[in-house]
Amino acid sequence: MADKELNFAREIIGERRFHEVPDDEILRGAERLLGEWMAGEVRMERPKLYDHYALLLLALTRRTRELEARVAALEGRTP
Repeated sequence: MADKELNFAREIIGERRFHEVPDDEILRGAERLLGEWMAGEVRMERPKLYDHYALLLLALTRRTRELEARVAALEGRTP
């Protein structure tokens, strides 16, 4: 396990603003970091990890809306 504690959001978005980072990139980064954290390969700043779940939840919410709209369009419904 690494000694340095990582900042969840900073590791994903770097120096950019959260709205500048595509949802796909957020989801890939979050999946990688959370997997490494669960496996004990990295340490996260505990208070920050909970605070920065919002970044992941926002990306998942937007992705869900996008997928729901695509399904509705395929089914011939208007979203």
